[in-house]
Amino acid sequence: MTAPVPGPGSGPAADRIPTPSSPPPDVVRCASMELVVTDLAASRAFYVDVLGLVVTEEDDDAVYLRTLEEFIHHNLVLRRGPVAACAAFSYRVRTPEDLDHAVAFYTELGCRVERRPEGFVRGVGDSVRVEDPLGFPYEFFHDVEHVERLAWRYDLHTPGALVRLDHFNQVTPDVPRAVAFMESLGFRVTEDIQDAEGTTYAAWMRRKPTVHDTAMTGGDGPRMHHMAFATHEKHNIIAICDRLGALRLSDRIERGPGRHGVSNAFYLYLRDPDGHRVEIYTQDYWTGDPDNPVVTWDVHDNQRRDWWGNPVVPSWYTEASLVLDLDGNPQPVVPRVEASEMAVTIGADGFSYTRPDDDADALPSWKQGEYKLGHQL
Repeated sequence: MTAPVPGPGSGPAADRIPTPSSPPPDVVRCASMELVVTDLAASRAFYVDVLGLVVTEEDDDAVYLRTLEEFIHHNLVLRRGPVAACAAFSYRVRTPEDLDHAVAFYTELGCRVERRPEGFVRGVGDSVRVEDPLGFPYEFFHDVEHVERLAWRYDLHTPGALVRLDHFNQVTPDVPRAVAFMESLGFRVTEDIQDAEGTTYAAWMRRKPTVHDTAMTGGDGPRMHHMAFATHEKHNIIAICDRLGALRLSDRIERGPGRHGVSNAFYLYLRDPDGHRVEIYTQDYWTGDPDNPVVTWDVHDNQRRDWWGNPVVPSWYTEASLVLDLDGNPQPVVPRVEASEMAVTIGADGFSYTRPDDDADALPSWKQGEYKLGHQL
């Protein structure tokens, strides 16, 4: 077994985005996501009736949802539209002045920037939306409408209770470039995946003191890989699986349940009616100390994605949601031309092993034939 070891945050980026002289907005946490869905009723049923998110407000064109421990207006907006996509990765910033910083920071980069004092969505005041240099639609806000925090309303809690929005995961063709840019925005790397040459294939980056608020993963992009909601315990995830089975919806399960190596979290990946990927996530760890060490995983370590060594289904690597520009049009998807993690390490996710030849005899006897066949291929 290859254990995780401390390592650098990211490899060199050949085409780094310039760092503006203007200070970046002080991001507190990932706070919400706006998804465009093609069948609002079907999506509402999935997120409310199956997963148990709470409806804060709704109309004929949008549903505003929150988790049980949230006190701001929403963590998820479902908006009716012709093409399923992600319309905004939304972050809360520390002060109203940070919106001025966001405007200056992204304007200096030559990005498209829009600001609406009345907000872009209900329940949120003065907001800034940008198309960032990586092609992603970001929203920054501070003023919000407070709603009842339902942490004490145990009469409303289901066995699979979702308590917080935990993180996003973004797909980009150039991970080192993306990591360097997010670092200029004040994000810190907590874990990453690298090869022996120091090439970074994925990085987990945070503002709040957990493993991540977002992750940058390699592939054709910009696209949204998934959003993740936290539960308190892994038994909550098992309860969601049981509920899906009872409702004859187990085909919504794409991957898991299981435990990641990266983040140490217990997980389940689902697909909503439009194919948007949702992770249910629990039990990662504290990262708030200033000297929190970065954990780097070898790209050939078959336990980095799944601690139990189970296969990662190919769709998890290849499929993701489109993202929109500020006019609501899908952003063009740029192919990743260099070696992807999928190409380098499909065996390391359980389909075969990528250990050196001299380690083949260390495998269980029932695995040695599979290893040799995989090596020949």
